[in-house]
Amino acid sequence: MLDPKTLRLYLCTDRGLVKGRPLLEALEAALIGGVSLVQLREKEFSGREFFSFAREMLALTNRYNVPLIINDRLDIALAVGAAGVHLGQDDLPLAAARRLAGKHFIIGVSARNPKDAVLAEQEGADYLGCGAVFPTGTKAGAGVIGLQGLAEVVGAVKIPVVGIGGIGPDNAADIMAAGAAGVAVISAILSQDDIRGAAAELRTIVDPSERA
Repeated sequence: MLDPKTLRLYLCTDRGLVKGRPLLEALEAALIGGVSLVQLREKEFSGREFFSFAREMLALTNRYNVPLIINDRLDIALAVGAAGVHLGQDDLPLAAARRLAGKHFIIGVSARNPKDAVLAEQEGADYLGCGAVFPTGTKAGAGVIGLQGLAEVVGAVKIPVVGIGGIGPDNAADIMAAGAAGVAVISAILSQDDIRGAAAELRTIVDPSERA
């Protein structure tokens, strides 16, 4: 069973937001800072590029004992031995992914309302990504559901829910207060001059065990 603490500080990758720095270098700084799970989310890779980079990223996350989740591409996730996959509403159906991947493979699903959330839970999702909670420039056109929308999804299911969209140090505590298991971020870590420090600050906010 997925430990909800693993979802506390969930980092999605985006090469376009690292200000020209090598992505693996930026990722390592984030891992040192306290990121607890990484999702490889790179839309512009070819299949071969995605596979090659996923292997490099997995070697890095394994050194820090942090799970690697692959966005959308179940084939890549299985091929490299990643911990799991994250599926959107328009991706491979969860039931089909579960048949291929097995019961111990982590499968997360995007759900922005209680109906989708309950269905994903019934079909065997391990966790949900819910948002956009706040306006975000990372995903153009993402509808904003607000803290109330997040709380409604959290209240509809028993599996852990991660809030995503427009989250940073100023509002991460609000995400946790709404009942989320963690926060998913991109620019709040990867676009900062001090990536390690940004990750450490967020981890302290969302994880009581990290507080002095």
